[in-house]
Amino acid sequence: MQHPKDSGKYPHGKTGLSRIFHTLIHSRDGFIATFRGEAAFRQLLLLHALLMAAAFVLDISTVERALVLAVCFISLLVELLNSAIEAVVDRISLEKHPLSK
Repeated sequence: MQHPKDSGKYPHGKTGLSRIFHTLIHSRDGFIATFRGEAAFRQLLLLHALLMAAAFVLDISTVERALVLAVCFISLLVELLNSAIEAVVDRISLEKHPLSK
């Protein structure tokens, strides 16, 4: 019997638009879980919403505005990745370990 990894197909059988749709649903669920469970993410979201609004109100160049917006989005993405890693570590073991901070 051929292993699913060897066939080039995903084991769940979703491809094309169905796969993209399900990926978006999973991403949305992760965002909602992070919003509900991580106070740091909610604080960053509020802070970055203010910074993004300020980027459009302040008299700055288009390049500066783009940089402010890019930094805000990157910061939020890093916090989402950090939350995902924390969730995986917590799922593996709730034991306190210095490397699992």
